[in-house]
Amino acid sequence: MVRRREFVMGACMLAALGAALPAAAAEKELRVLTWEGYADEPWVKAFEEKTGAKAKITYTGSVDEIFAKMTATKGEDYDVIAIETSSYKRLVQEKLVQPVDLAKIPNAANLLPAFRDVQAIVFDGKTYAVPFAWGSIPLIYDKKAFPTPPDSWSVLWDEKYEGRVLAMDDANNAIVTTALTLGYKDPFNLTDDQFAAIKAKLIDQKRTVLSYYAGFDDGVSIFAQGGIDLMMSMGEPQVPQLQKKGIDAALTIPKEGAIGWIDCWAISAGARDTALAEAWIDTMLDRKVGTYISEKTGYGNTTNADANQAIGLTYADKLVFLQAPESFSKRIDLWNEIKATPAN
Repeated sequence: MVRRREFVMGACMLAALGAALPAAAAEKELRVLTWEGYADEPWVKAFEEKTGAKAKITYTGSVDEIFAKMTATKGEDYDVIAIETSSYKRLVQEKLVQPVDLAKIPNAANLLPAFRDVQAIVFDGKTYAVPFAWGSIPLIYDKKAFPTPPDSWSVLWDEKYEGRVLAMDDANNAIVTTALTLGYKDPFNLTDDQFAAIKAKLIDQKRTVLSYYAGFDDGVSIFAQGGIDLMMSMGEPQVPQLQKKGIDAALTIPKEGAIGWIDCWAISAGARDTALAEAWIDTMLDRKVGTYISEKTGYGNTTNADANQAIGLTYADKLVFLQAPESFSKRIDLWNEIKATPAN
């Protein structure tokens, strides 16, 4: 995972955030379901010091896993979750999240203009989430195998790289990326014929895929063990993680484009303490947290434009930002069929 770090900004950040919100009663616990890198020690401590509550962090490896955990108890096991924009239609329909009162989140004023009116998280005039981070699902490659970056997702099917490819175990991301590879103009509203073509394409890809992975650490660990040239990544941070392990890794946005995502914080319908959940989201929208997200994890943030520019996130025009698909359940069923089908 994107590991918790001690860094110079830590003490200053805690001091700056410390008095931002009123203290809550002691012994409270906030249950957070999130991605690796979204609950690092500095701002978790800041939240805990401000509120007197403890944050119990559960990390997830995929969107599918988040839905499985949330639907199991109608959200009663978690208070806040982080998930990308395309998921909110389903979350709202299944009554797994509740509207967010932005008036109770003062730091919402820090949101950059591009993230103040994200329609994918608004239903019946009510806002159900708050944008926090953004980025892409790029293609990661070993520069030893590719002195020149590969320019197409089709390289993941090239028999030259049989057994040297990693693929993400995520139904929607796999299907959308394959739809882009096949040139489909709307990868979020597919016809039956397009689904059939994608299924055949992904089954064919199993010839080159060594393993499917879930979670940042899992992908980086397998890649770093050797014998991998290409990976459909979970995001930009995997590149520096691989570099730290001695892999000369880089990322590219292929000519077909790549998935773009915006992760948002939402309050579970089963939250035990809505005010405490609001306090967490408010902490996440402090500009210092946004700066940290970009500088330390490589994600785009939603509160500090200069930090985004500094890390080179300048390719938003090449991204296809996630939307709610025609049917999540159909995509999950298709993905499970693909994984269960032997390679051709």
